[in-house]
Amino acid sequence: MQDMKKENTENQNSHTLVIEGRNAVLEAFRSGRTIDKLFVLDGCQDGPIRTIIREGKKHGALLNFVSRERLNQLSQTGKHQGVVAYAAAYDYSEIEDMLKLAEERGEDPFLILLDGIEDPHNLGAVIRTANTAGAHGVIIPKRRAAGLTATVAKTSAGALNYTPVAKVTNLVKTIEELKEKGLWFVCADMDGEIMYDLNLTGPIGLVIGNEGEGVSRLVKEKCDFIAGIPMKGEITSLNASVAGGILAYEIVRQRLHKG
Repeated sequence: MQDMKKENTENQNSHTLVIEGRNAVLEAFRSGRTIDKLFVLDGCQDGPIRTIIREGKKHGALLNFVSRERLNQLSQTGKHQGVVAYAAAYDYSEIEDMLKLAEERGEDPFLILLDGIEDPHNLGAVIRTANTAGAHGVIIPKRRAAGLTATVAKTSAGALNYTPVAKVTNLVKTIEELKEKGLWFVCADMDGEIMYDLNLTGPIGLVIGNEGEGVSRLVKEKCDFIAGIPMKGEITSLNASVAGGILAYEIVRQRLHKG
């Protein structure tokens, strides 16, 4: 059986744990390791590959059917046997853990939800901000988003060791479920109401959108308020992690003022 191997070079613009070979990938699933992405040789339908695909679907991994040339590019060892997996460098948490953490601290829940942040440096920066701002956790979607790679951990400057991160299948459904638990939601958008004019206290979820497209329409429709950040210069947009930091600390300011 091939050993799990930590990637030491740039791969897909981020560092992650790369697992290759049928036995190694199956063992990773069976041991409970979180697999973010699974790359399988397109058209391969033998028994072990079918088992791997079944395990991937069962555990919510993002399946990609690719050519042999693509697998060769992803492979570290040249012995991928038709399958390469990207494993999370850190374990994911559950949203209930975040709500419990807020309860233990005697605080209103403060969660940060990321709608398709694809740059691992942005994700790491948001996790760092979440920690310093006292947020109880960060929620990311399974698809079209960066996972918990080693680059994310490094950029978070250690915050990933202390700030829970949950991965969900459907961000809209997650917002609906959290609303039932008493949270309300604000998203960042340049056309929104000036953030200083909004009441950002109480149990709150802050939604930050994709680097290029912002918050998606369906997610925005579920938000109770849309917050705009005042722009005084010639540039009319902010990096996603910077926008998240500004709004997170407006929430901190209002909480301190209320207290």
